[in-house]
Amino acid sequence: MTAPLTVEIEGLYCAACVGRAEKVLRAQPGIASAEVNLAQNTARIGFAGAADLAGADTALKRAGYGLGHEVTRLALDGMTCASCVNRVEKALLALPGVESAAANLADTSVTVRHVAGPEMLPAMLVALGKAGYPAEPLTDAGADRQAAEEAAMKRRFLWALVLTLPVFVLEMGGHLIPAFHHWVLHTIGQGPSWTVQALLTTAILAGPGRVFLTRGLPSLFRLSPDMNALVAVGTLSAWAYSMVALLVPQVLPENARAVYFEAAAVIVTLILMGRWLEARARGRTGAAIRRLVDLQPDTALVETPEGDTERSAHALHPGDILRIRPGERLAADGVVISGTSYIDESMITGEPVPVAKAEGAEVTGGTVNGTGALRVRVTRAGTDTRLHQIVRMVGDAQAGKLPIQALVDKVTAVFVPVVMGLALLAVVVWLLSGAPLTQALVAGVSVLIVACPCAMGLATPTSILVGTGRAAELGVLFRKGEALQRLSSVQGVAFDKTGTLTEGRPELTDVVLAGGMDEGRVLALAAAVEAQSEHPVALAIQRGATARGLVVAEASDVQAVPGQGVTGLVGGARVVLGNPRLMQAQGVAIEALTGPAAELAARGRTVLYAAIDGQPAALLAVADPIKPGAAPAIAALKAMGLQVAMISGDAEATARAVAGEIGIDTVVAGVLPEGKVQAIQGLGPMAFVGDGINDAPVLAASEVGLAMGQGTDVAIEAADVILTSGDPRAVATAVTLARATLRNIRQNLFWAFAYNAALIPVAAGVFYPAFGLMLSPMLAAGAMALSSVFVLSNALRLRRAGHRIGEVQ
Repeated sequence: MTAPLTVEIEGLYCAACVGRAEKVLRAQPGIASAEVNLAQNTARIGFAGAADLAGADTALKRAGYGLGHEVTRLALDGMTCASCVNRVEKALLALPGVESAAANLADTSVTVRHVAGPEMLPAMLVALGKAGYPAEPLTDAGADRQAAEEAAMKRRFLWALVLTLPVFVLEMGGHLIPAFHHWVLHTIGQGPSWTVQALLTTAILAGPGRVFLTRGLPSLFRLSPDMNALVAVGTLSAWAYSMVALLVPQVLPENARAVYFEAAAVIVTLILMGRWLEARARGRTGAAIRRLVDLQPDTALVETPEGDTERSAHALHPGDILRIRPGERLAADGVVISGTSYIDESMITGEPVPVAKAEGAEVTGGTVNGTGALRVRVTRAGTDTRLHQIVRMVGDAQAGKLPIQALVDKVTAVFVPVVMGLALLAVVVWLLSGAPLTQALVAGVSVLIVACPCAMGLATPTSILVGTGRAAELGVLFRKGEALQRLSSVQGVAFDKTGTLTEGRPELTDVVLAGGMDEGRVLALAAAVEAQSEHPVALAIQRGATARGLVVAEASDVQAVPGQGVTGLVGGARVVLGNPRLMQAQGVAIEALTGPAAELAARGRTVLYAAIDGQPAALLAVADPIKPGAAPAIAALKAMGLQVAMISGDAEATARAVAGEIGIDTVVAGVLPEGKVQAIQGLGPMAFVGDGINDAPVLAASEVGLAMGQGTDVAIEAADVILTSGDPRAVATAVTLARATLRNIRQNLFWAFAYNAALIPVAAGVFYPAFGLMLSPMLAAGAMALSSVFVLSNALRLRRAGHRIGEVQ
């Protein structure tokens, strides 16, 4: 019977809630008792059989309550192949309260979603221990754990190598050099030679090779054999047969009295070498994330009443004032309160050009200050910083499973038992065909050793690990691992306009002068009458005058005409700024400017007429400028064979003007948020790129939602992918990386399946009668080790995929 479980309950406010929650829980199948504690917001549940806590959660929610949920990541010991992945997940899913479990062979971890409660973690650790996979909560010391694992594997391999060399030389040296064989027989003798080999091989199996026995044999006894079981059975078979030939040779036919100590020793050594190389490669697959974590400095210089003080970055709090010296790395997110400098944000955004920062500018922890000194007020510190959010999001993506993994899971669930059956079948068939016992044994051991579920298990997670890490380096954050697969197969990409393809705020783009007018004087007068306005167009004119270094005088008698414009006096000059209706009302003749005004309007500009003392002076055109990377992004996506569209809430003319400038042919304009959803659904499997609150529905409804990093929190939360730089070219980078990662996964899976499909029959001796082709156990061990190393090495090629924005590919 399942032990009672304490779980957290949400939504409890009073004693009446307690009774209602208990009544709901006790009504659920499999739940014998339920005692709710209002003070602790928990429930103690007793079970009478198999209970569905997911159903209990649904019932509680209907009553206005609910079970609390948590996500826990555990580091595992002993998970070595794809079969282990299935057993880890199965052991966890058997526990009440566990909703999902995703084991990751690439970093030997498992991510578990479960009901919140103090007994869940201990229960999970116990269940995994019983299944043969000791676990502990995953901490930031993951890199240290991987380094320790790599060092331990290296030590085991080197010890095995030192002990194996004499065994290999004594037995195989004679086959390679007949004179050496005769020398061994006449000096050492066959009996002493076999004894030395037996002692050394036993030391190998009991020492560096013991890990295969202690993990493989228990899994065999539990009737859930894994990769270690294959190695254990194969090496013990060779060792036991050889010990019989050495100690009681009379029980064997005379022609079968041979030893295979060198096979057992070399198998262990080669597989340990493969495990060491795997551990080494695993450490490199997560290097991108560790580099991100290492971006945060250990200390920061904090202003205090007693003076400037060095303080640990973990001890910083919002409101602290930091002094950032030239060349220093920022320890937290914040806002500049004094000073100017350029900050290198390439490690966060992927953009190589340093960004100017002055008072009021936001800065991000982990970025590098240039030559200026800054004072920064901390807004987010510790695990709340943008850097840690990036690390957390990438970690979540790496822990996920892609749909393509489903086939692998089905195969690996039965792979090891099938291989053991094939090995036994090979032995039986060889014996029935009249072959000597030694040849049948060689065939069986070779089948056990050559099979490599490791390669199948590593094929997908290692590529995800490296691909998402590389993407993070280039400013592309995959929040969900499955977004990689979906993005690689989209037919096209649809963009929002404002804030995505354009800068998101109006700027002064054109000044067309009437005859004899001076641009500086006209713009200074226009900025003066707009100085008191907060309208976006007025602010754009003010910024235009400031950018040109113009001196703006104070205006008087300023009058705003709703829907038309503004008038005022500046230095004795009567200034009128607005649309044609205002000009007509003020008696200003604008016929000479209507042609240029129509041309500007056709290009998506908002046009204002300016008049001074009753005479037409200029046209001032304001528009939301197109981002420099927009046109190159569209060209790059089209070159990939993708359809590109724009879906915007703006007016048709404005949207088409922008689309025409950057090369987009398909435009859906003037639509509300729900209209964007309908538009994306009508275009087929499309990704959508946006940044605003109004984009959240379509980001969630599209095949893949990509949010600009400077966009609203709502948009970012609804998206699958975040583009930290805000540059449209990052969309092409994301698609390139997604395609490269999926291509890499398919290569790995093809290799893993083709390798096993080709070499298992060869090892069994299927082709021996026709071609004389058969693998020895030693060659089988080498092939198996190299198979995993190949998969890992291929995945590591993704570290060179894609390119930084602005770099030539």
